[in-house]
Amino acid sequence: MKTNNHNTYTAMKTKSIIRGLEALSLLLLLFMTVLPLTAQQKYELPYQDPSLSVDVRVDDLIGRMTVEEKISQMMNSSPAIERLGIPAYDWWNECLHGVARAGLATVFPQAIGLAATWDEDLFFRVSTAISDEARAKHHEFVRNGQRRRYQGLTFWTPNINIFRDPRWGRGQETYGEDPFLTGKLAVQFVKGLQGDDPKYFKTIATLKHYVVHSGPEPERHSFDALTDERDFRETYLPQFEMGIREGKAYSVMCAYNRYNGEATCGSDDLLNGILRTEFGFDGYIVSDCGAINDIYRGHKLVGTAAEASALAVKTGTDLECGSAYRNLKEALEKNLISEKELDVSLRRLFVARFRLGMFDPPAMVKWASIPYSVNDSEPNKKLAKETALKSIVLLKNQNSILPLKKDVGTIAVIGPNSDQSFVLLGNYNGVPSDPVTPLRGIREKVAGESEVLYAQGCNWVAGMPKQKPEEELKAEALEVVKKADVVIMCMGITPRLEGEEMRVAIDGFRGGDRTRIDLPDVQQELIKAVHATGKPVILVLLNGSAIAVNWENENIRAIVETWYGGQAAGEALADVIFGDHNPAGRLPVTFYKSVNDLPDFSDYKMDNRTYRYFRGEPLYPFGYGLSYTSFKYSKLKVAKTVKSGENLRVSVKIQNTGGMAGDEVAQLYVSNLEADVPVPLRSLRGFKRIHLKPGESRTVSFEVAADAFTVIDLNNKRVADPGQFLITVGGRQPAKVTSDKEEGILKKMVKMI
Repeated sequence: MKTNNHNTYTAMKTKSIIRGLEALSLLLLLFMTVLPLTAQQKYELPYQDPSLSVDVRVDDLIGRMTVEEKISQMMNSSPAIERLGIPAYDWWNECLHGVARAGLATVFPQAIGLAATWDEDLFFRVSTAISDEARAKHHEFVRNGQRRRYQGLTFWTPNINIFRDPRWGRGQETYGEDPFLTGKLAVQFVKGLQGDDPKYFKTIATLKHYVVHSGPEPERHSFDALTDERDFRETYLPQFEMGIREGKAYSVMCAYNRYNGEATCGSDDLLNGILRTEFGFDGYIVSDCGAINDIYRGHKLVGTAAEASALAVKTGTDLECGSAYRNLKEALEKNLISEKELDVSLRRLFVARFRLGMFDPPAMVKWASIPYSVNDSEPNKKLAKETALKSIVLLKNQNSILPLKKDVGTIAVIGPNSDQSFVLLGNYNGVPSDPVTPLRGIREKVAGESEVLYAQGCNWVAGMPKQKPEEELKAEALEVVKKADVVIMCMGITPRLEGEEMRVAIDGFRGGDRTRIDLPDVQQELIKAVHATGKPVILVLLNGSAIAVNWENENIRAIVETWYGGQAAGEALADVIFGDHNPAGRLPVTFYKSVNDLPDFSDYKMDNRTYRYFRGEPLYPFGYGLSYTSFKYSKLKVAKTVKSGENLRVSVKIQNTGGMAGDEVAQLYVSNLEADVPVPLRSLRGFKRIHLKPGESRTVSFEVAADAFTVIDLNNKRVADPGQFLITVGGRQPAKVTSDKEEGILKKMVKMI
């Protein structure tokens, strides 16, 4: 009986297990059947489905929007459209030299300082670090329900306008005066910002300000910049073409001013003709802030906001920074524009948002996984210091007074820029966690070996409100200098005197621009008084534009240019002054001797401007910078002829012939010696920054693009120009436009056939 009962029990248990398995199978089958339905429910509308192409999704979404909703999405502060699941988004964000205006961030040297590194690889690493922080910040903001200005992923940088005149206050935001250098650096900055994913942008970079835009600041809302086609094509346009063709920048910002009578944000030729048709630009165009209002208020090209808005959209300005586009409804009602024309802009804008991954699960977007801890991280801090070190330019070093020994004795640090952290940051800046001023950097460098004393010495400019009297400040400084063995004077300008459309009207400064290019009188007087004591003086400049330090160059033993060097400026300066780093920065702008050497500030013709056209003698030329070691160039190899349309290969051997390791910046220039139309005296066409140990040598190669051997002819067309060209290679630009020998410069003639 027990056996039978056991068998019965076993049979019943087996049947129960089988029924259980069958039930489980049914549940699994049901689950597998329902799962696709659930997914289908999740993506019931085409624009919600990540498996579809971006174009299909964008067209589907735009087709569901009302006219009012469309218009609302064409201004920088775009509201949410909840019925369609479109979150609010503000397109306005800044990261000129670090994520700006969004709290704590790594702050690199101001753009002009970045350019002084002449280092393409460094530019890519810096912008990669910036975009890492940008992505991390954006997702942290979104997680906390924040979608305000300066929290998005569309960045209005880099500023690639040509710094044609040192009086322009916003020149500090640029990469200098040369279109080739500017373009090459911009390409790397754009690539680092936008990333390398074929589907999703990391962030979006915006080339600005298109085009022919570089002051004066107070007149920018009504100013008409005038040039001929040659200057336009040779100077103002190339870097934009490079940023689009090579960098693949997905956004361009049109400027405030007119160019040759047309508003840059309302010119069919500039926007559709050149950018979209000629350069193949397929991204979106955004106006500078308030520039659409300028079309009718400042430039008076049309009579109303509706007309200005219609003109801007029809000619290609897709997004407005401002609110004038609210008047597009009136423009539609008056048949000034059609809804289909609005849709063209909407498509470009939503393609950008979809390609940023804003409508897809974060898990699908690799950039969304960047941790917030990358912000202000140790690797980024080290990169900020490396960049500051590489940006410093040694302008003078008489009798090799630098580097100083750390046990030099008593050091007097004097000057208004010695201990003000805001001066380090330039404009469009973030907030660093631990900025190091020159005074702090010097104190920490020589701690335990030398004593450091400090006095402000003077104000930046006489007449500044709420400042100590100048004579009192000077007396305090001279008392400190008496006790010193060496004096380090930190002088220059501040981003509160030079910058964008500022309310400044004081001696030497107007509306953000400069009216003179030497140091303010109070600073010059202090420098002369300290020099008169007989103590050795090291002059350190902190500024965003070239300064005519003529007396100082004649009388001060060492001069160091540090720009607005970012959060690590003081550390980097101390490393250079005391020999822990060998400076190798190069000037991205010409330092002129006098404002009298320059044409009128409002004259945009390039004649006698920048190193390419300047016929005078500069104080310090473009590309200039000294080192604590020496380099020798040899074995220049260049073909004797180059065919039309072909690139030219050039190589040269460089050896460190001094006793200290250091960087050298090899520079290649091309001069057209037989052109029958106006051409530059010389043009930079290659550069490379390399590191060499004492005695080490390396062969550096360049490939000079075929367009270096072309001209803009009398019909305003770019054509090959058969004839003789001079190729020069060295650590600086040549002083002569001939084949004569120059010490440290190698030259060869090439015939273009």
